[in-house]
Amino acid sequence: MAPLLRFAPSPTGALHLGGLRTALYNYLYAKKTGGEWILRIEDTDRVRSHFTLPSAALTHLQSRAVPGAVDGIRGALSWAGLEFDYGPTKNGPHGPYYQSQRLDLYHSYASKLLDSGHAYRCFCSPDKLATTREKLARTGSNSTYDKTCLHLTEEEAARRVRAGEKFVVRLNDGKLPVRPPAYDIVFKNLKDAHASLPTDPVLLKSDLFPTYHLASVVDDYEMGITHVVRGEVWRLV
Repeated sequence: MAPLLRFAPSPTGALHLGGLRTALYNYLYAKKTGGEWILRIEDTDRVRSHFTLPSAALTHLQSRAVPGAVDGIRGALSWAGLEFDYGPTKNGPHGPYYQSQRLDLYHSYASKLLDSGHAYRCFCSPDKLATTREKLARTGSNSTYDKTCLHLTEEEAARRVRAGEKFVVRLNDGKLPVRPPAYDIVFKNLKDAHASLPTDPVLLKSDLFPTYHLASVVDDYEMGITHVVRGEVWRLV
């Protein structure tokens, strides 16, 4: 199988030098190995999600996307001679290439996780979450959530959804398989993926847009991405 890579910027402004470097590494590896690379636009990030800020800081939801940013990113890649194989202007077998056009796919995977018990709906308010984090921090716990809503019955959760209560979908990390640490061949050390996870991270926000973690994993799987080249900030510690 030929390698398939992706460069996946958010359209929040001009492409900066660090982003261009990441695109260059994707391009070079694809060309060296006879593979291809995709330009994928990750435009699902909203300025403020209802369940990420305390009530005093809530504002109207809006996209962080800057008009014209995608054209600017494409122009910068072209200027640098980095021509992608598939993307917003080069349709192919992996599209659509805007995440905002793939929402049904993310919802489908979230539903599968809910049905299997690997995810659950959380109705905790922003103020409740802030209080919980402060309480956990005072105890010296590394947890960021106390799993209150994990213990709701299906009937209770369904009733609250019908009543119009806002909710997010969280990963049930208690269902994650136990895996041994992986050896990082670049940094020459062992990495424990579970140690780096927040407690039951949010997969779908209250506006029904996916978080980065869900959308990126689903897209990489569905598109058949074989290699991911990212900045060091994303490596496990």
